[in-house]
Amino acid sequence: MRVGVFTALLAQLPVDDVLKKLKGLNINTVELGTGNYPGDPHCKLSMLDNNTELIEFKKKLSDNGFTISALSCHGNPVHPDSKIAGRDAQTFRNTVLLAEKLGVQVIVGFSGCPGGSPTDTTPNWVTYRWPPEYGQALDWQWKEKVVPYWKDAAKFAREHNVRKLAFEMHPNFVVYNPRTLLRLREAVGEEIGANCDLSHLFWQGCNPVEVIHMLGKEGALYHAHMKDTVMFQDNVDRYGVLNFASTTEELPEASETFRAVGYGHGANTWKDIVRAYMEVGYDGFLSIENEDPILPGEVGVERAAYVLKNVRAELLGSKA
Repeated sequence: MRVGVFTALLAQLPVDDVLKKLKGLNINTVELGTGNYPGDPHCKLSMLDNNTELIEFKKKLSDNGFTISALSCHGNPVHPDSKIAGRDAQTFRNTVLLAEKLGVQVIVGFSGCPGGSPTDTTPNWVTYRWPPEYGQALDWQWKEKVVPYWKDAAKFAREHNVRKLAFEMHPNFVVYNPRTLLRLREAVGEEIGANCDLSHLFWQGCNPVEVIHMLGKEGALYHAHMKDTVMFQDNVDRYGVLNFASTTEELPEASETFRAVGYGHGANTWKDIVRAYMEVGYDGFLSIENEDPILPGEVGVERAAYVLKNVRAELLGSKA
């Protein structure tokens, strides 16, 4: 279980500089975006049609001692706008094909969110079944859009030797918590698992250790994003948890915001989290994703790496 970095957060740097910087932090594992929401700053799907580019890319990683933990193409392949859905679905398929060529076992993404009916033009995130039309919309989404798409997508991935589709449980998508993740896994198959980004579960009130134990018992832990969330209790008391900030100016009124690992919850909590991964036999990667508005970019990566490496070293009984 090694610490890595999701390089999309270093999109402003060329890949050579990213590898150099991470080597300086004693990190040699990367998660690479291939398009859709994360973009593709360091890993181009054009390599599928350019074998020379593919060979050079693999050599660059190998010469620098790097491995790839996952390819990430978070998008909405069930979007009610067919152009958006088709674009994101094609990026997913091409990502699977590239993963096969690179020997990568894990694709990270979102479940997506369709409209609430065949005539909708925008996604409709339904979390509560009443009044009755919302329950009808939710049933339609899963039966007609979500399950059929992911059954086909999982089959395609399986045919190309990719057997781990790791969903980030995220608001505004049909898979947003462990229960909805397991529902999709039961409907589609064992290709469906979690990219366990606890930052989205902290604000929902989940206990991270319980989540890891439950998903580990189900064999559904395929990847892990290392990102923290701080809760502003005064605002939670006033406004509840569904009260987010979209800009730094809104932070004083927000109920929570993302932070680098260790800056929302203390080292003891993260020690419990890493211990839980060890207890369930998780053999994947701990991939740092930094969206901290106070410690942006490289600074947040360095702080998170320091916390995680020391926590891991302490649990293993060695020095960081």
